[in-house]
Amino acid sequence: MTQTSPNESPAAQAASTPTTEEQQAAQAASGDDALEQALKVAQDELEALKDQFLRAKAEAENVRRRAEEETARARKFAVESMAQELLPVKDSLEAALADASGSIEALKKGVELTLSQLRGAFERSRIQEVAPAAGERFDPARHQAIASIPSEQAPNTVVAVLQKGYMLAERTLRPAMVTVAAAQGAAQAQDGAAGA
Repeated sequence: MTQTSPNESPAAQAASTPTTEEQQAAQAASGDDALEQALKVAQDELEALKDQFLRAKAEAENVRRRAEEETARARKFAVESMAQELLPVKDSLEAALADASGSIEALKKGVELTLSQLRGAFERSRIQEVAPAAGERFDPARHQAIASIPSEQAPNTVVAVLQKGYMLAERTLRPAMVTVAAAQGAAQAQDGAAGA
């Protein structure tokens, strides 16, 4: 509150003392300034968040695009290492065909060397043979039963391997073709049908 001197007229005193309306207007103006300032802060924060969002979106798009390119490249060159492993095998086969000596022993030695190279290439490429021993339990995931024959072995066990199978890591490339021991009842039924 302002100090008034006793010599001042009442009109002068009224002019120097702020009225309630002026106080409210001043408070409203300072409130508007605070609101404008808060709005500006909120708008700046919104712009910053918008910028962060756009950057994150662009980064996610770049990561997705790079992943697609790498997947396409991996598909395109998936067999590259296997192809490199097989090149020496092809070279050996061509050398065997080019051999004019006519020696069966040299040809046999060359084929054995080529087979050894091929086995090495398979091992490095994680290709494994599937050749079950006689009496081994039949596994439908790795074996293909060609025939069921009467046998002294337990039913559903491998009797003979007709063709080896192959696996790549844990995946069957080609099942081994096998004959399987038939259950005794099935073997007798087959014998009875054949005799009729």
